[in-house]
Amino acid sequence: MAIVETMTFRVAPASSDESFLAADRRLQGVLIPNQPGFMRRTTARRGENWLVVTLWATEPDAVAFARVAERHPVQVEFDLLVDPGSVVTNRYHTLD
Repeated sequence: MAIVETMTFRVAPASSDESFLAADRRLQGVLIPNQPGFMRRTTARRGENWLVVTLWATEPDAVAFARVAERHPVQVEFDLLVDPGSVVTNRYHTLD
């Protein structure tokens, strides 16, 4: 059973889509790929609403990454470009 983690949000008003996408690529290319249990991550958009879906092998892997990322400069840069009041994160257990 894997974990599907979703994060919905809007880009911060003072941020550009270009700067956000560059930070998102750094997060996806530098920080996340080497984390234990990481399986896949994708970013999507509909209008002003964004979605990041990340697949983890286990819940402990997702929790451990959150602790590692909390103060990592790449994650901090990403977080500064996101409207904090718009963020909703959920984790779901797959059924297969």
